[in-house]
Amino acid sequence: MSVVVLGLSHRSAPIAMLEAVTLGPAGAVALAATVGAGENVDEVVVLATCNRVEIYAVAKTFHGAVTEIGEALSAASGVPLDALREHLYVHYEDRAISHVFSVASGLDSMAIGEGQVLGQLRAALRGAQKQGHAGATLNTLFQQALRVGKRAHSETGIDTVSGSMVEVGLRHAADVAGALADTRVLVVGAGSMSSLAATTVSRLGSADLVIINRTLAKAEHLAEATGGRALPLVDLELAISQADLVISCTGAVGQVITAKKVAAASALRSGGPQIFIDLALPRDVAPDVVDLPGVHVVGLVEIGESLAADDRFSPHVKAVHDLVAEEVAGYLTHCRAQDVAPTVAALRHRAADVVAAELTRLEQRLPEDMSKNARAEIQLTLHRVVEKLLHTPTVRVKELAGDGQGGDYALALRELFDLD
Repeated sequence: MSVVVLGLSHRSAPIAMLEAVTLGPAGAVALAATVGAGENVDEVVVLATCNRVEIYAVAKTFHGAVTEIGEALSAASGVPLDALREHLYVHYEDRAISHVFSVASGLDSMAIGEGQVLGQLRAALRGAQKQGHAGATLNTLFQQALRVGKRAHSETGIDTVSGSMVEVGLRHAADVAGALADTRVLVVGAGSMSSLAATTVSRLGSADLVIINRTLAKAEHLAEATGGRALPLVDLELAISQADLVISCTGAVGQVITAKKVAAASALRSGGPQIFIDLALPRDVAPDVVDLPGVHVVGLVEIGESLAADDRFSPHVKAVHDLVAEEVAGYLTHCRAQDVAPTVAALRHRAADVVAAELTRLEQRLPEDMSKNARAEIQLTLHRVVEKLLHTPTVRVKELAGDGQGGDYALALRELFDLD
């Protein structure tokens, strides 16, 4: 049985498709249950975030598992399988391990280097454990991925990349509206990215900063920390009418800022361009908002293109790629060593049985007046001989396992020594 990953993300699918496939917590649970009940899957973890849906599974048969997972994802999302296929990717064995390590490190995120994915991976694993879908293989793999992700954030500069999403969005806004110091800013949402946006705006300066969130207490807490003021969600339309720049990043499934709301707000404005920076996925800002006169929308697509063209982040990204490659190699070596461990244990157990039997026979032939020290020395010598004979094949099978050849050697040992 081997690990297989099937899914789609912002790298393989347009935003419209990602929005169509987005699963809530209940949907992710139901999908995991369906996949876990399949004949070709032994373990399963579903990672469903705003910009990816991935199913990690231990497959009994590769093709059977991929078929079952694809059909289950289509049924759960309501998107026909034919429409899904061109956007799905499949990773198997080594590539699957490399993929989950890259995801945990923030390399595969839309906001490269963001740390939120670590919490999402941890939550996905806990959910699978609670449902009884995660066994030894995926438990070990995800725990290792979480460790790799923590290493990436603590040992490299990858964190500086994710913070740049807000800065890139603000640069786009400045090209249209001018200096931020003369701008009235509305931040919609109070999560990690919205907090980063509010903090950045506060640091750079603005004419006015307003925070709106579904939970007013969270908006008030963020406003207090950033020198802004908080408003309830019911005042969203009014707040839009008073803002030159709107930055939105909520966890809402539907669109928070519609063309109808923006049009109504525009009627109350005194003029001048209005910019919306949409950092959410699914999108907070409806696509047709951009069609309104005087309105400019900067979304994740534009921000992602700017980040990809920024050479400042290349060293940090390369450092994490190197770290992931190192960790994948170490993990594979460990797994391969674990594969031959039962053979090594059986060989040593067989040797121990032989030594015990021979010592029993020898004990009956030794002189009765032989000292305890002499008897102990004979036993120790016999054990040393066996250990030296076993040392080379034991070390060699582990070395070959690290090179991917341990299976053949372990099979030979089992045949030669008649091991179970």
